[in-house]
Amino acid sequence: MTERTQGPDSSPSQNSVAGERVVYVMPEHVLAQDDADEIDLAGLFRVLWDAKLTLIAITALCSAIAVAYAMLATPWYRSEVLLAPVEERPGGMLAGQLGGLASLAGVNLGDGGSVAEAVSTLGSRELAAEFIEANGLLTVFFQDDWDPATGSWRMKNPADHPDIRDAIKYFHEDILRVDQNRQTSMVTLSISWTDAEQAARWANELAQRLNQRMRARALREAEANVAFLQAELANTNVVALQQSIGRLLESEMQKLMLARGSEEYAFRVIDSAQPAREPDKPKRLMVVALGTVAGGLLGLLWVLAARALRRPD
Repeated sequence: MTERTQGPDSSPSQNSVAGERVVYVMPEHVLAQDDADEIDLAGLFRVLWDAKLTLIAITALCSAIAVAYAMLATPWYRSEVLLAPVEERPGGMLAGQLGGLASLAGVNLGDGGSVAEAVSTLGSRELAAEFIEANGLLTVFFQDDWDPATGSWRMKNPADHPDIRDAIKYFHEDILRVDQNRQTSMVTLSISWTDAEQAARWANELAQRLNQRMRARALREAEANVAFLQAELANTNVVALQQSIGRLLESEMQKLMLARGSEEYAFRVIDSAQPAREPDKPKRLMVVALGTVAGGLLGLLWVLAARALRRPD
């Protein structure tokens, strides 16, 4: 048996016959390139082991920064109020029966506001503005920009002074949270603030203000409807119409009495807010854990980048 050497440009079908062993000769630079592209896990482990002090130092530094942030960051506490919507008002049963007549008469037979309306009111700008102004929270929210010694804002340009619109935006984005369970219609009102007791007070007060606002709205509507229906009843002589207006008037009188006698008009407080013992954020253990993991990854990238820069072309 003979051995023949075949170059890269030769064809096996043209230069080899049965019984011959063909040896392919590859250029050295191609073989060297293939070896260089292979991943050497053992070599990588040696590189990391040699740079273990650098890895430990970077990881420890990131962990220390995370610990410092977790300990020095201002803690925020969350307090929650669990609310249940009040059952349907008596006027709701007559709404379907006398809805057409009430519509013609310009009378609203609603039951004092649906759950969706109450939840929307809870997240409204009007309720937030009322709450902020009643508690004087504009300077509390932007206390870094307020000089209590002079009783004025630190910014010289009046256009830069925070106003109620800025306070409402801050309140809705960072402090207030409203969650509704679609299955049970239960509503959770959450307040987050840097003082646990103040957060609990604000949450309870906001729930109370919501009920007061919905109750006052129902009182205005019911009183206006009662006055209108009484005037219509006095001006008509048709017996059937008098009976229909009488039933409408009875419904509105029931709504009026319930609104006057019920403090929890829209929502019943199932669980009032209590001051939290532990801060809601920052979550210190999570911050430290993430800082340590990030430090390890950063150290690994640092070592690999340094090795790649030192490697000759």
